[in-house]
Amino acid sequence: MSSSSGRLDELRGAEEESAPTLRELATIVFRQRKTFAGIAGLILALAVLYAFAGASYRSELRVLVRRGRSDPPAAAEANAPPDYSRVEVTEEELNSEVELLTDDDVLRQVADKTDLAAHDWLRRLRPGEAQAARVERAAKKLGRRLKVEPLKKTNLIAVSYDAADPQLAARVLQALSAVYLEKHTAVHRPAGQLHFFDQQTDESKRQMEEAERGLVEFTKSHDVVVASQERDLILQRVDDLDATLRGTQVAMAETEHRVEELRAQLARFPARSTTQMRVADNSDLLRALKANLVDLELKRTQLLTKFEPGHPLVQEIEQQIVQVKEAIAAEKSEPVRDEYSDRDTNYEWAKSELQRAEVDMQGLKARAAETSAHLAGYRVRLRQLGEDAITQEELTSAEKAAQENYLLYVRKREEARMGDALDAGGIVNVAIAEAPAVPALPVWPPAVVIGVGFAVALVCGTGAAFGADYLDPALRTPDEVLACLEIPVLASIPEGVGRRLSA
Repeated sequence: MSSSSGRLDELRGAEEESAPTLRELATIVFRQRKTFAGIAGLILALAVLYAFAGASYRSELRVLVRRGRSDPPAAAEANAPPDYSRVEVTEEELNSEVELLTDDDVLRQVADKTDLAAHDWLRRLRPGEAQAARVERAAKKLGRRLKVEPLKKTNLIAVSYDAADPQLAARVLQALSAVYLEKHTAVHRPAGQLHFFDQQTDESKRQMEEAERGLVEFTKSHDVVVASQERDLILQRVDDLDATLRGTQVAMAETEHRVEELRAQLARFPARSTTQMRVADNSDLLRALKANLVDLELKRTQLLTKFEPGHPLVQEIEQQIVQVKEAIAAEKSEPVRDEYSDRDTNYEWAKSELQRAEVDMQGLKARAAETSAHLAGYRVRLRQLGEDAITQEELTSAEKAAQENYLLYVRKREEARMGDALDAGGIVNVAIAEAPAVPALPVWPPAVVIGVGFAVALVCGTGAAFGADYLDPALRTPDEVLACLEIPVLASIPEGVGRRLSA
């Protein structure tokens, strides 16, 4: 008993460790051949049926998004510079066009134009359905079957549509391109801009004329041409007069101080003073002393060539030179002088300057009074011109703003007219890069469909056979009997042999 249980454990371990061979796998498929043949045959039949009866045809459309035309906005500037900050189409713009291609309104119009509801075979199950509901249902089905996606690293949008009828596939995309261009124009350029700018142009022209009339009337009534320039000129004149007045006041103060100073000096100066003084020197004595000084200096020079500066002979000559210089200085300090007296010139000058300063003082006072009077008049005029300048500048600004608005609206009206003309000609920022064509070949050729169906049939049939074999509880080999019942198998009879023996 122990030997049989040990044999059973060995068989189980060998069964768990050994991998199935190709023969064993083929045996399983052969054993479940009915399941394999049924599943594989069904899938292959469906593939053949789809290849010859359910083929779909795909029509394609390419939309190019570009910056070939930029509609100018209603900017405040009459000559606003174009915006060159973005020259490439952004991802947001591409996604916007994709959403516009799949818009519900666009899909409903396409479904209505191509009568897609008539190609729905389930419509016979809904005989009382309204036309609007049929179109809505067809539009939703179109949205599910329509593929719209932007191509990477390009400005193109790829649109494809699959249908059993190649004519229908091309017709649907042709209708989609026409409806999309109309929708694009309506969304990016709303109607009525030309009429709006016409009204604004007339209104701005009326405001400009009113502003011009108001400016002319003000100029006439206040007797000014350009109040700001006249104000600036008078302001400059006031500054000059003010500086002149200040200078006159300074001159008056200076002249007054000069008068006081001259009076004080006139009191100090004498009426007469020494006018001439003669100083006579003893020329012969000075000439002799200077000649002696020259001789002594020559001797000192000769001695210095032979002796040192501290030698007694040199010292003696230097003492003699000093004595001669002192004698010359003493003679010059006590010359013979002759003096003559006359009227004191300082006194006469101070007297004449005092008279002149008093006359200048009277003139400065008169000038100051006249300058003050003119300055007061200019300041009154300056205040009036300041108020007139403010009013005139406001009127001029209003007239200029009205004129700029008028020119702006004239330009925008012309741009709107040109935009309407371009819209009428179909010149927009998107273009059909590839028009839809009627496909001649299906999306999947029959040979490819049958080949793929055959491969799928083999895989699915094999999988079904293995699944059925796994779920089958029957014991098929002695090893399975031993593993399941733990009873050794003494003999086995093949299935075919057993039928022949029973017969």
